[in-house]
Formats: sequence, structure tokens, C-alpha cells
Amino acid sequence: MEPIRTDIRALIIDDEYKARDLLKHYIVTYVPEVVELRQAESVDDAIQILQRYQPDLVFLDIEMPHRNGFDFLRSLPKIQFDVIFTTAYNQYAIQAIRFSALDYLLKPVDPEELKSAISRYMQTRLEQAANEALYKNLVENIGKRDVNDLRIAVPSSDGVQFFMIDEILCLHAEGSYTEIVLQGRKPFVASKILKHFEEMLEDSQFIRTHKSHLVNKKHIKGMTASREHVILSDDTQVEISRRKREDVMQMLGLR
Repeated sequence: MEPIRTDIRALIIDDEYKARDLLKHYIVTYVPEVVELRQAESVDDAIQILQRYQPDLVFLDIEMPHRNGFDFLRSLPKIQFDVIFTTAYNQYAIQAIRFSALDYLLKPVDPEELKSAISRYMQTRLEQAANEALYKNLVENIGKRDVNDLRIAVPSSDGVQFFMIDEILCLHAEGSYTEIVLQGRKPFVASKILKHFEEMLEDSQFIRTHKSHLVNKKHIKGMTASREHVILSDDTQVEISRRKREDVMQMLGLR
């Protein structure tokens, strides 16, 4: 078996010289795993560099003139590297990236956040086949303007699971993991805490019925007589905690 490489060949793609220079400084100072680093000031420049240089990791600015970071991904017949996106605050772009289970850094880049992103990258760098599917999903998501039209990508032990928000019945906390229950599909476990998905889905109609349960309001068809459970479209019941009962009833229009 070929030994796992711990060194990184990286490429920064950003039209702003100061942003490239600052990121380069932080990488050189705080990321010793990067043994070779190149820079591109545009998508066209980056495509030229890729003809003679094969990076393991690309730091990709989203907002660039003429052709942006998503245009860069669309232009490639095959994505053979990992990407950490860099962006000034752009709520929709960040949401699309998170829905595609990919990583990003906010500008101006914080060195501690950079080190954390590199640590996450090192843990997942062997999952190249799965990552390409994630980038393709992102490219599809970025063309959609309604959050409910975004397709979610969630890595699991059985590979990457793709699904729409409306397919989610409910999510259950399982310690530091989350069980995701989908309509007409087998449930699966994701290696993220429930809070991660609650924040991701905050713009959709999900209700926290209990500290361990997050339920899609669209799939709630009623409550039990005792008001201790909501009844979902597949007739399963999800517990409502005493502390959450008034909030749940109000959100369902029962108060």
C-alpha cells in the first residue's frame, strides 16, 4: 500500500494581491505541512498553472471579476484536488458551501481558523472520490436561489448521502452524532452534532421539539392527545419535552 502523504502542494487563487500575500504569510508561518505554494490572480491564470502543477489543496476565492470561483470549478473536466473556499461574508454562498459539506474561510483570514481548516483537510484528504461529488453538488446548488431547493450532502459511513430538505422527516441526537430520518429511505448516522444541522436548517421550517429531536414542520400532521408527541407523515411519533411544549404548540398554530 502506498504510504499516506503528509505534505501538501497548495495553490492560492485570488484576484486581490493583499489577500493572497496575507494568506501566503499565514500558510508559511502556521502550516508547515505545505511544502510548495503557488499563486494565481485569476481563473484563467489558475487554469494555466494547473497544466504544469498538480496541487493537493486549492484556496479558492469566490468573488473575482470576469470569472469567479464557481466558474473555475465548472471549467474543470475533473476536480483532482481539495478546495478551501475563501470569501468575504456572503450568506448565500456560505450556505451553499455548507449544504455541500465543504469548507470555507472568511476574509480577512484568521490564522487559527486556517489551522483548523488544515486539520480538517488532513483528516479527510483520502476521500477524493467522494469530494468530487461534493464539488459537483455545490456547482448545482449555487445556481439556485431558494434555500429549500438546495441539495444537502452529508458524508456517512456508507458514503456521501444526497437529499433535499423536504425529504427530511426528523433528526435525532446520538451523542456526538446525528441520526437523519428521510422520507422513503433508510435512516443513516452523520458524524456531526444535532446543533450543526439546526444551524444549517435555520432558514427552513424545522422545530426543536426536544433537546435530542429536530423535526421538519412540513411533515408534522398532528399531535397526540396527551400533547407529548408530534405525529409525522409516516405515522411515527417524536417526543416533545415539557419545556418545549408551549413553543411547539405555538409554532403549529395550536395556541
